[in-house]
Amino acid sequence: MVNPSSNPQHKTPLLDQVDTPEDLRKLKPEQLPQLSDELRAETIDAVSVTGGHLGAGLGVVELTVALHYVFNTPADRLIWDVGHQAYPHKIITGRRTRIRTLRQGGGLSGFTRRAESEYDPFGAAHSSTSISAALGMAVARDRLGRTNHTIAVIGDGSISAGMAYEAMNNAGATGSRLVVILNDNNMSIAPPTGALSAYLSRIVSSREYRGLRHLGKNMSKIFPKPIRDAARKAEHYARGIVTGGTLFEELGFYYIGPIDGHNLEHLLPVLENVRDDVDPGPVIIHVVTQKGKGFAPALAAADKCHAVNKFDVVTGEQVKSRAGAPTYTRVFANALVKEAEADSKIVAITAAMPAGTGLDIFGQRFPDRMIDVGIAEQHAVTFAAGLACEGLKPFAVIYSTFLQRAYDQVVHDVAIQNLPVRFMMDRAGLVGADGCTHAGAFDLAYLCCLPNMVVGAPADEAELMHMVATSAAYNGGPVAVRYPRGEGEGVKLPERGQVLPIGKGRVLREGTAVAILSLGTRLAESLKAADELASYGLSTTVADMRWAKPLDKDLIRELAEEHEVLLTVEEGAAGGFGAHVLDMLANEGALDKGLKIRCLTLPDIFQDQDAPMKQYDRAGLNAAHIAGKARAALGHGMAQKEILAAGE
Repeated sequence: MVNPSSNPQHKTPLLDQVDTPEDLRKLKPEQLPQLSDELRAETIDAVSVTGGHLGAGLGVVELTVALHYVFNTPADRLIWDVGHQAYPHKIITGRRTRIRTLRQGGGLSGFTRRAESEYDPFGAAHSSTSISAALGMAVARDRLGRTNHTIAVIGDGSISAGMAYEAMNNAGATGSRLVVILNDNNMSIAPPTGALSAYLSRIVSSREYRGLRHLGKNMSKIFPKPIRDAARKAEHYARGIVTGGTLFEELGFYYIGPIDGHNLEHLLPVLENVRDDVDPGPVIIHVVTQKGKGFAPALAAADKCHAVNKFDVVTGEQVKSRAGAPTYTRVFANALVKEAEADSKIVAITAAMPAGTGLDIFGQRFPDRMIDVGIAEQHAVTFAAGLACEGLKPFAVIYSTFLQRAYDQVVHDVAIQNLPVRFMMDRAGLVGADGCTHAGAFDLAYLCCLPNMVVGAPADEAELMHMVATSAAYNGGPVAVRYPRGEGEGVKLPERGQVLPIGKGRVLREGTAVAILSLGTRLAESLKAADELASYGLSTTVADMRWAKPLDKDLIRELAEEHEVLLTVEEGAAGGFGAHVLDMLANEGALDKGLKIRCLTLPDIFQDQDAPMKQYDRAGLNAAHIAGKARAALGHGMAQKEILAAGE
C-alpha cells in the first residue's frame, strides 16, 4: 500500500494498491481503465505541485499501464525516449511517494535515470536515443543467452531524427528481437480507423497469421527465385497498403497498426501477441494517442501543456512568477527581429524548439525566414552552412546542450570552411530543474579549441543585444554566442544592439591587488565579490571580457602585470576561457614573475537539478566563493574548505 494523493478529494482506490508493476499485474484486465483514470488524475495532481512536463505523460497513461501489465518489467527492458512522458511510469514503479519531489533539489529527476530505479534501464533527456539503446540491449541479451524483451517507446517527433533511422536500419540488419512502440500523438503519420484498424492489427500480430506467413515462405522455396521475390513483395505491399507501414517494412521491421493508444481492449491483445511470438526480428507497433488527454486545459493549449509551471488543477491556470526582468531568450528574439528588419539576408533556424529558443517570436514577424528542421541538429548546422555558402546570414539557434549533438558538423561543415554561421546557444551554464542533461557546461571547451571560431558570452541582456548585432554584422567566419536560461539583470535595454569590437573586453572597476576576469553572466557576482574584498582592504579590478575567443590579450597582459592575483570566472567546464587565458600567460612567461592565477569553472561533476542559486553555490561560482578564492591566493585567512562552504 502506498500513500494516496495529497488531494483529499482525489480518490485512487485501485492505484493505492499498486506500488510496483508486480502489483499491477494482479489486477483484472477490466480494472485497468479505472486504474488508468486514477493514474492520469494522480499525474495531473502531482505536476500541479511541482511543475514539469505534463501533456506527454497524459497521452501515454493507458500505454504505460498496458506495457507494464503485459511485459515482465524490469526484467523486460522498457525504454522511454526523451523521458518527458515518464511521470506515470514513475508513479507505478515504486516512486509514487516521491512524485511530488519531481525536478526539486534532492528529488526525482524529470527524466528517466538509471541510478533512480531498476525500472529505468536507460537514462534519457535528449530525443531519439531509445531505439539505439534498446537494440544494444537486445543484441547483448542474445549474446548472453537471455530471453527477456526490450521495448522502446518513441514519439512521432523523435522518430523524425536521423539517429532513429540509423538505429532502425541497423536493427533490420541484425535481426535481433526488438519491440518499438511508435507513439504518434500528432496524427502526423496515419490516423487509426477504429474497430477495423484494431481488428487488422490484432490479426497481423497474431501467431496464426505469422505462422501462415512462415508457411507461405517455406512453400515458396519450391518456386524459382523471381516468383519467390514477387510473392514476398506482394504480401509486403498488400499489408503495407492496409496498415500504412511500408516504410518500416523496408527498414526490416514487422509493422503493426495504427491502433488506438487509449483503448486497452485494443492495446492488450496486440501487446500480448507480440510478447508471445517467437519469431525473430524487430517489430514496430504504431500507437496513436492524444497529448494532454484527460485534462481540458491541456487539450485547449497550443502546446498541449508540454511544460508547465505549478498550476490550479481545476482551471489549469499556471502560477505566474513575479514580474521581473525580461528573459535572455526573449531579449535575444526581439534583438534578432530588429536585426532582421534591417537586413533581409538574415534567416533563423531551429531544431524543433521554436518556443524554447524564442524563434516563435521571430517566426511571427518573418514566417518565411524562420525554418524549423525538426529534431535534427546535425542537419540544422550543415543546412545553415549551405545557406551561408549562398550569401544568406543564418542564425542557428540551438540550446548549448543540443549543439553537442552536431559537433562534427560544426567542425567539418562550418569551421574548416570558415563559413559565417551564427550559433546562438541558449541554456548556457546551469539550468535549475532540468539538471545535468540540459546544462550548457561544455560549449566553451568544445568551441574555443576550433580555429576560425569566435565565441562570445554577454554579461547581461543589453550585452546580448549588442552581441546579436555584432554577429549579424560579422562575415569573417563562424561566431557563437552563449547566454543562460532565465531572467536578465534588469539593465536598461537599447532600442537596438550596437556592433562591438570582437576580441575586446571592458573594465568596469579598477583596483590594484586583485583582478577578476569575468566571462558571461557571473559579472554581477564578480562585482559583489569586489565589494566584499574591498571590506578587507583589497582593491579589485573587475573586467567583463566579453569574448572567450579571440582573447583580449592586451587587456589580459595589462591586468596580469598590474595585479598580484588574477581570477578567471566562467559558467563552463574546465578547458574553456580560463584554460585559454592560462595557456596564453604561461606561454608568454607571465607566470614566471610570481603572478597568482586561479580559474573558477563549473566542477568536474554532473550537477543534479536544484534552484539555480543553490547550484551555483555548489559550483563555487557565487560572490562569496570568488572573494574567498582571491583571499586564499593572497594568504588572507580562508582555508580551501571554508571557501567551498562560503555559499552554503
